[in-house]
Amino acid sequence: MSLPPTHVVVDGSNIATEGRSTPSLQQLDEGVRAFLHQYPHDIYTVVVDATFEHRIDPSERKIFEEAHENGEVITPPAGTIGRGDKFLLEIADRSGATVFSNDSFQEFHGEYSWLFNNGRLIGGKAVAEVGWVFAFRSPVRGPRSRQAVKEAREPENRSLHNKALPKGKNNGELESKTSRPKTSRAPIPKLPPAVKTREPQRRRGAPAIAKPVVAVNAPMPFIQFIAEHPLSSTVEGEVVEFASHGAYVMVGEVRCYVPTKLMGDPAPRGPRDVLDLGEVRSFVVQALDAPRRGIDLALPGFEQIQMDDMPSEKAASPARKAAVKKAPAKKAPAKKAPVEDTVSTKKVAAKKAPAKKAVVKKAPAKKVAAKKVAAKKVAAKKVAAKKAPAKKAVVKKVAKPVIQ
Repeated sequence: MSLPPTHVVVDGSNIATEGRSTPSLQQLDEGVRAFLHQYPHDIYTVVVDATFEHRIDPSERKIFEEAHENGEVITPPAGTIGRGDKFLLEIADRSGATVFSNDSFQEFHGEYSWLFNNGRLIGGKAVAEVGWVFAFRSPVRGPRSRQAVKEAREPENRSLHNKALPKGKNNGELESKTSRPKTSRAPIPKLPPAVKTREPQRRRGAPAIAKPVVAVNAPMPFIQFIAEHPLSSTVEGEVVEFASHGAYVMVGEVRCYVPTKLMGDPAPRGPRDVLDLGEVRSFVVQALDAPRRGIDLALPGFEQIQMDDMPSEKAASPARKAAVKKAPAKKAPAKKAPVEDTVSTKKVAAKKAPAKKAVVKKAPAKKVAAKKVAAKKVAAKKVAAKKAPAKKAVVKKVAKPVIQ
């Protein structure tokens, strides 16, 4: 099937990065030449992001500068909202051009619904030993696509609602009595307020109702990502959106999330303190959420990947738990030994106690002996006292003169 010669807009950043972590100007040139050979167009426009020049190999920068000066490659104006994708789709929208890209442009589905028209979007990949293979695509829908469509329809719904309301009425309320002309009819009563209905409470013991899981990414891009990038591997991504506690990063067609706790130690107050919108840098694959098809990334050096998350460690974890449970059983007999020693020690002390009392009983004997010695000393003193007068009497007798 061949397209009429018209205008094609090439998503240069997407084609140059297809199957690679960093863009290649040579791959982009080969892809555009092969596409124009199979689907010739009168006009072709190659659009790349503003950071494209800094991401390619330094040996290709001189060639890129020449191509940019000659108008072969176009970059969006600085500060363009929506990056290069918005600029690219606006060109295709005004010229009715075909878009050559492997991106789905989910955030623009509400504004450019013609992306789902047959023949407006073509993708392509380089196959080894075959060359470039191209195929017509239909954009992949997802959470961002549904949100974009919802936001695009809200202004239409509001305008239709305002047209349906009669003049002088607002949100179902009737005109005030002062502005309404007097008539013979009875006044129309006000509408009763809406009755609030309570949600049925879950019966105690009943199983909880599981909430539907909203997938973040399409199945095929998510499967390709986890096959090519295991945990702790490094990927190149572009910061596309900020949240209150993290940032969203696009790695090819896969949308990833970087929480602030994995941006530094301590964690920054907000993602804007560390990252810039549109910045392209390396990240480490932190965790994978298969049910939601979500991917968490971390800045290099701040990843927190535990070995328990690996399959081999999960198999060994029950053995570790069993070893931990058996440890107290081995220590139980050892605790009884000190109790027995304490009892035996108390028995020995009890047996020795009477011996100490016997020693105390001997003390009175010593006191009795001391009393006997004191008594002997008193008796000796009394004897000496009795003898002393005898000596004095002798002296007196000698002193008296004999009178004849």
